[in-house]
Amino acid sequence: MKIIVLGAGLVGNPMARDLAGDPEFKVTVADYQTLNLDRLGKDFPGTRVNADLSDRGTLEKLIRDQDIVLSAVPGFLGFETLKAVIESGKNVVDIAFSPEDVFDLDERAKNRGVIAIVDMGVAPGMSNLLAGYGDSMLDETSRITIHVGGLPKVRQWPWEYRAVFSPVDVIEEYTRPARFIEHGQMVIKQALSDPELIDFRKIGTLEAFNSDGLRTLMSTLHAPEMIEKTLRYPGHIDKIKLLRDTGLFSQEPVEINGTAIRPIDLTTRLLFPKWKLKEGEEDLTVMRVMVEGSKDSTPVRYAWDLYDEYDPASGVHSMARTTGYTATMAVRMIAHRLYREKGISPPEYVGRNPLCVEYILEGLRERGVVYEMREEREERREDN
Repeated sequence: MKIIVLGAGLVGNPMARDLAGDPEFKVTVADYQTLNLDRLGKDFPGTRVNADLSDRGTLEKLIRDQDIVLSAVPGFLGFETLKAVIESGKNVVDIAFSPEDVFDLDERAKNRGVIAIVDMGVAPGMSNLLAGYGDSMLDETSRITIHVGGLPKVRQWPWEYRAVFSPVDVIEEYTRPARFIEHGQMVIKQALSDPELIDFRKIGTLEAFNSDGLRTLMSTLHAPEMIEKTLRYPGHIDKIKLLRDTGLFSQEPVEINGTAIRPIDLTTRLLFPKWKLKEGEEDLTVMRVMVEGSKDSTPVRYAWDLYDEYDPASGVHSMARTTGYTATMAVRMIAHRLYREKGISPPEYVGRNPLCVEYILEGLRERGVVYEMREEREERREDN
């Protein structure tokens, strides 16, 4: 079976390697930057193609003879790339996390008989899948809570942070209003709001803040309380709020010595080199997904905890592992015909199928990414 991976960056690289290690797949990797393709190494058994993936004609030629497409292009290219893949009639797994409403492509995908699993990373991705799985096991869901963060293992002043995905998307996370569900209604607050300190095993205390990470969950699942918060080392929120509230994330140009400059351009130019995850630098991913409700009139809480670190043996960073291997297991799931739903499928749709959930969790376990599940039930009291 022919698989093409669009993008060979931090996450695309290990995804391509993982799929190429499977003898049933013939893997092609396409990227605009030759440096990314070179980083696959001389021993990479697949095909490398240097191509401008933003060009519709080039993209269509690349995927014409492929069976499944795995899209890892930057977010700003994500929607149009997904649209082109669907219109070419190719099944696709997408981790591009584009800001557009992917359900706008649902009818298009159904009409062309395409399976399109979107947002299939770690968060969104496994966070949605586990939320959907927990929701499907309950008679009624009352609350869904997601806490997630990618962090450097070693804290270094002043930021104690590394951008484990696109730094531009990180800034977006700090500036885009956070949407969540409270008392059955959508609530919108500033990002970085409602800070709280939470303790996690193996790492200690982290601070959490509101972020706009629920995405499709707000319309696909029905719980009166639903929220996602991003995790950072304590103190990070105040530093970022200082930059944001000073106007250093603004996209409105200001004039300096006769030259118009957008503050965001200067800020990113200075920050991104300091946030860059260096070769061999260890990172970690921590996530907790809690789904609460009732089953047979008994209060039940399902919780999944993830703690994952950089793998020195493979040289693959944790965020790339937790994001990329989720997507490659989804590719295998389609290839083995375990998931056959046509149209746009966010991960929570996959979570409705227990066999698919276990298939992905087992594949992740085999790759060292382990989600620990807890089930808590409040015993019913019977009067004597």
